[in-house]
Amino acid sequence: MTSRERRSDAVANRDRIVEAARAELSESNGAAAELKLHRVAKSAGVGQGTLYRHFPTREHLLAEVYRYELTQLVDAVPPLLAEFPPLRALTGWFERLVEYARVKRGVMAAIEASAWHDLYAGHHHRLDEALGMLLGRGKDAGEIRADVDATDVILLLGALSRIPEAEWDARARTVVAVIVDGLRPR
Repeated sequence: MTSRERRSDAVANRDRIVEAARAELSESNGAAAELKLHRVAKSAGVGQGTLYRHFPTREHLLAEVYRYELTQLVDAVPPLLAEFPPLRALTGWFERLVEYARVKRGVMAAIEASAWHDLYAGHHHRLDEALGMLLGRGKDAGEIRADVDATDVILLLGALSRIPEAEWDARARTVVAVIVDGLRPR
């Protein structure tokens, strides 16, 4: 096996580990404390040694899952805008955001506050830019109020963090629907 093949195999292993961890978090409603690394390794089809070579601690793995989720969320914007009118694209993006928020909640609970701040600070601008693009298109089309910006919407979305876990499924989508209704022009 050449070093290039080993590198691509290592990248594939890393990707499978992140996807397996993400799936485990989704199944446990974002409960990162319940994430069992041996189950992640088994689900990814790798040994525990391989998992720990890529992610020395649970926090390293959770941080990568967060980055993965954020990237998926940000990368969804152009295809949504290409396929749907702006307000429908924003609504579809918010639906994805609800899943992202579920995973983020679990990750936040499991990562030390100082590490979380560093992780979030390095990536929050991507979320702001994605939301800004959606809002801008909606404003241009007259489907979204002209007097709101990404910061306003992010503050409103902060309500998701206050939903008790037991009520998440019943309330998260309702909160998002209320936000979308509030974004419509008067």
